[in-house]
Amino acid sequence: MKKEYDFSKGERGKFYNPDVEFYIPIYLDREIWDVLERIALRKNLEISNVVNQFLRKEIEIIKYLEE
Repeated sequence: MKKEYDFSKGERGKFYNPDVEFYIPIYLDREIWDVLERIALRKNLEISNVVNQFLRKEIEIIKYLEE
């Protein structure tokens, strides 16, 4: 590394975007990934869509049981 850096021509906030969405990666067990991948291929969907569908259904079940 240099001892000093010249930021005199730098532009503050050049890459700042307040509307950016950050998605945290989720790591699945291999056997779960395999099942979801088969379903996604069969339905011609992205795996993330299949996971979201499953999670939505699970949330519906949890809400129903909490009533």
